[in-house]
Order: sequence, then structure tokens, then C-alpha cells
Amino acid sequence: MIALIADNQDITRYGLKCLATASEQFPEVRDVADKRELIRLLTMFPDAVVVLDYTLFDISAEYLQIIQTRFIRVRWILFSDHLSVDFMRRILFCSNAFSVVLKDSSLSEIKEALRFAVSGKQYICPAVVNMLSNKEESTVEKFSSLTATEKEILKFLALGRTTKEIASERFLSVHTVMTHRKNIFRKLGVNNVHEATKYALRAGIVDAAEYYI
Repeated sequence: MIALIADNQDITRYGLKCLATASEQFPEVRDVADKRELIRLLTMFPDAVVVLDYTLFDISAEYLQIIQTRFIRVRWILFSDHLSVDFMRRILFCSNAFSVVLKDSSLSEIKEALRFAVSGKQYICPAVVNMLSNKEESTVEKFSSLTATEKEILKFLALGRTTKEIASERFLSVHTVMTHRKNIFRKLGVNNVHEATKYALRAGIVDAAEYYI
């Protein structure tokens, strides 16, 4: 099994190559210069383990998901110090081919991630687990501050109803609905309906199947 190191920081790349080589699990370790070379090498080695700093390679969650679908036997270790919780949630729950380790993780955690990748398992370092769980707790706390009426109006908003439609269905004035809408945005800390909808989906106020119909 080959290891592909996709990181353009010299010291990081050197350290990862040393760890991968010392593990004796990778007979070959190669550097990856850019996205084009990554695709070329994955075509040559479709069961590789890729250690990737996606922030330095300007790779989006959508792009990663597309590549993972194309190269289903590849195992990924996302290795970065700039993490978006939303990015991590989308990637980690779309496939167990992705593992995550922070650049300030201990050597034992990085070695563990490499071992897991070789065995086809997903590894998430403790710091990332805490980040994800804290975000979920924050989401729950924000939703608990909403009144029953605000939750119902949020559901209508997430399902694409206009202010006038909500006012008609709830027998409220447009002004009242607008006031509720402002309060919902303030309590959730969001600026638009799209952001509020994401909270509604996470909290279960709107079912994903219902939302995508």
C-alpha cells in the first residue's frame, strides 16, 4: 500500500514521510504537488492512503466527496490546523473513508490514524470529537431558547414558505411573522433563511426527506 502526502509545507511533509516510512506499513511514500497530480496518482494507485491538508490544496467538501466516489478504495486522512466544523460534519458522515487528525495532535494519534487507514477504519482524533460534540450541544441550547411558535415558524421558513404564506396559515399579521423571524435569527445567531434551515435540519424540526421534496 502506498502513502500519498498532499501537503505543501516542507516540514510537515518531511515529518509525515518519516512517520509513514517508520511504520513499515507503506513500502512507498510519495509527495503530491497539486490536485491534478493527486488525481493522476490515485488513478495509478487506487487503494492508496492519502494524507491531505485540504486547506492548503484549496479543496472543497464537494470536490472531496466526488473524488471519494470515484476512488472508493482510497483511505483519506485529513490533516490540518484550520478546521470548519460544518466541513468536518459533511465529510465524516458522508463516508467512513475519511479520518481526521489535527496538526497539533500527538505522535501517537497520528500513528493511530495511519494504522486505522491501513486497516480500512475511520479515525477521528479526540480534539475533533470534542469540537463536533460541543457544536451539537450549542445547537441544542440555541433551539431550546425558541418558543413553540418560533419553532413552528422556523419550520415553515425551512420548507420555503414566504412571510405572507406563513401569516395566512397561522392567522397572524405579516408584521408579527416578521418580528418572530427577527427573533429566530437573533436567537440562533444567523443572518438568513438558508443558515436557519441548517439549524432546523440538525435539530430535527424539519425532516431531511421533507425538506428535499
